[in-house]
Amino acid sequence: MTLVDDLGEPVPVTGPASRVVSLVPSLTEAVEVSAPGRLAGATDYCTHPSTLDVPRVGGSKYPKIDEVLDLAPDLVLANSEENRPEDVERLRANGIPVWVMAAAASVPAALGSLRRILTQAYELEEPGWLVEAEELWREVRPVRFHAVVPVWRKPWIVLGRETFGGDVLRRVGVANVYAASEERYPRPDVGELRAHFAADADLLVLPDEPYLFTEEDGPDHFPDARYVLVSGRHLTWYGPSLVEAHAALTETLSEL
Repeated sequence: MTLVDDLGEPVPVTGPASRVVSLVPSLTEAVEVSAPGRLAGATDYCTHPSTLDVPRVGGSKYPKIDEVLDLAPDLVLANSEENRPEDVERLRANGIPVWVMAAAASVPAALGSLRRILTQAYELEEPGWLVEAEELWREVRPVRFHAVVPVWRKPWIVLGRETFGGDVLRRVGVANVYAASEERYPRPDVGELRAHFAADADLLVLPDEPYLFTEEDGPDHFPDARYVLVSGRHLTWYGPSLVEAHAALTETLSEL
């Protein structure tokens, strides 16, 4: 049986995936919740489920490919934005099927990709959390705030056009002021960011990953800006966390 991943590349699995290495934290959570016990390895950053006990193979950007090969997986899960093409090609050159999920620009796109992985590579029935997440995130609420959304500092990096996190926020009523940027992750200087709060932004959204923004590190650079601290997992992870993310982000915004 030959499947095709999100990038159109063949994934020559020989049956339902039963020994999988995931190089993407949110995919790790999605497959372990949906098909417990089939993961043979994951990255150091795969923190959910918290009970997951499998060999760790380094980070997403720089996985230890030799250790992945030693685990003899029947499938490796990767992401076009988080994983390097050269690592994917080396795995394939060693006969390991790799399913690369495209960098999703929206919640529906991410859930659609997850559905294909779970129903095709794993041959599962559609999981309940996925159906619930689709229902919760179908609505796009009217805009209440216009936000700057940094995801890194030193240098400053913000969410730009066609990002999953930007779509998450838009669906709960927060428009990203960099949504029309030519880049998905622009790198404006802090002066430009501050200028938005005198012009077209009324909210600063600070996640705790990939950069750990806190009360003491982040808001201090924008003394006149209203801000919220949010879970980076709720903002940027696709998978079962989307169910709790909808309620959590809605509650946070309702308190403003």
